Amino acid sequence: MSKIERSPLSWLQQDIEHRVGVTGGRFTRTNSALTFVLALALTAAFYACLVPFAGHYFARMFTERGYVQYVTVLFSFWALVILFVKVQKMRLQRRALGVRLVPDQPDFVLTGATAADVLSELHRSCDDPRQFYLLNRIELALSNLRNMGRISDVAEVLQTQASNDEDVMESSYSLVRGLIWAIPVLGFIGTVQGLSQAVGNFGAVLSDTAEVSALKPALRGVTAGLATAFETTFVALVAALGIQLLLTMIKRAEEQLLDDCKEYCQRQVVARLRLTPFE
Repeated sequence: MSKIERSPLSWLQQDIEHRVGVTGGRFTRTNSALTFVLALALTAAFYACLVPFAGHYFARMFTERGYVQYVTVLFSFWALVILFVKVQKMRLQRRALGVRLVPDQPDFVLTGATAADVLSELHRSCDDPRQFYLLNRIELALSNLRNMGRISDVAEVLQTQASNDEDVMESSYSLVRGLIWAIPVLGFIGTVQGLSQAVGNFGAVLSDTAEVSALKPALRGVTAGLATAFETTFVALVAALGIQLLLTMIKRAEEQLLDDCKEYCQRQVVARLRLTPFE
């Protein structure tokens, strides 16, 4: 087997989570503890940036609307951090498509013997092929070919693994979907809290104020409760909408990555197989 130019991949050195010293999730999965800590840091930084603008309406909308607003901001940053990390991991996954494992010679045929050479080349090109969608598929298929010698099983192994990878991809978005669901719910909780506060303050105004002229200053507490009711919902809905749009675009890009991996396997592996007379 002739020497092939390759683009070395290192999961331990190039994965974004490993680079910061934590255990990286497989494929494009993210480390929940790391993303939560980063979200906490971003939330603290966000509120620190609001301190110089304490008197402005935008700052009051996030600092004077109860605890719900703080949790909404935290959950929003958590979802955004997860999506950001997934994008970085997807870029690393896509680099595997540039690894050349099979010689370009048109007469090259994958058999049990040549599969061993391709597997050796795979392990020289990457420190941990199991962490990559594409390389994991090829390793499983060619290991089956090398050990069993059944060429007809290779395409089936690749198809089964492609289906498994799609399931893994779907499950990797579960936490983000949960946060997208939770953020509007927090907004509605803030609405109920604000309306309850407004109604309570209004009842206190009516019971404690006898003169109409005294109603105007007393109603300030009522309007504060209404502000909490509407602004918590507004912030939550805007955040959930933005995160949902980002998730849709990123998931579409990952689906395209899986399609590209399937096409790579079809061109570089399945197309190089030749059935034996027995098969």
